Amino acid sequence: MRLTLACGRYDRTQALIDGRVKVEGVSELNYLALRPGETFWRMLNHQEFDASEMSLSSYTILRSEGDERFIALPIFPSRVFRQNALYVRADSALRDPRELRGKRIGVGDYQMTAAVWTRGFLQHEYGVPPQDATWVVGRPIRAIRKPKDVRIDTLAAGQTLEAMLERGDLDALMTVMIPPALGKTLRRLIPDFRDVELAYYRKTRIFPIMHTLVLRRAVYEAHPWLAVNLYRAFVRARDAALKHMYDTDALTVSLPWVIDEIERSREIPWDYSIEGSRLTLEALVQYLDEQELTRRRMAIAELFAPNVDPALGAYLSATGEDA
Repeated sequence: MRLTLACGRYDRTQALIDGRVKVEGVSELNYLALRPGETFWRMLNHQEFDASEMSLSSYTILRSEGDERFIALPIFPSRVFRQNALYVRADSALRDPRELRGKRIGVGDYQMTAAVWTRGFLQHEYGVPPQDATWVVGRPIRAIRKPKDVRIDTLAAGQTLEAMLERGDLDALMTVMIPPALGKTLRRLIPDFRDVELAYYRKTRIFPIMHTLVLRRAVYEAHPWLAVNLYRAFVRARDAALKHMYDTDALTVSLPWVIDEIERSREIPWDYSIEGSRLTLEALVQYLDEQELTRRRMAIAELFAPNVDPALGAYLSATGEDA
């Protein structure tokens, strides 16, 4: 069969893009290397692709509302700690996330996964629940049901969140994009973010998942075997990328200490499996429920294709089995 897949251009997907890894049973893979925002919009609004990268929070919210258009695979092409993504003015008196209580915080989209994770660690690690701040949001990817007792203001036309922060109309900004003014008029609220993020992982075993991969339900029901074969191909592509980077003959990444970085980062595996990521997945569905973004707390088993064994990814990585 032919398959159209929209997903980012990452090291862990490059072998699928250039054809070094094939999806068994797929004679022609049309891989569209698109940015996440465009991919999400086109898939959510027009179902343009057979399979695509998808915001894990958007997908979980949809499923809680009874939207069955998509079925996810335990493939997580984007995982990012977000303690580094809180910004304040360089001259701000704020020095600790606990001081965000009662403040105005800008965020591009209230329901985006990065914002869900940020509010989650602010509540559980620093004692600042969403109700204790005012949230100023930009243009959302989709309308959401407004949570009770949470103050949400909408960005005025012609304004930007970064400009509001620089003027002092916001106290802090949560953004997935590094502001151009960082190091000039803006700074990170948590300057030692790597140490903080590592301590957070060691305490919670959470490596935040941002995106998953979904199949259109009609494609999955017509070809259920595709879920397994696509999953295996993504695991192989990820493992090929990690092997490729760990090469001291000639560095494949333009970072002088990439080998040391790889060795230090082995403590936090880039897992593609339900079992290996269960604590992270459980935390996300908890935060979505607490923040009243899902209609009910979703069970992990509800979210993923049932014919992809929950432990398969860990098994493939442990054995090095070639799918």
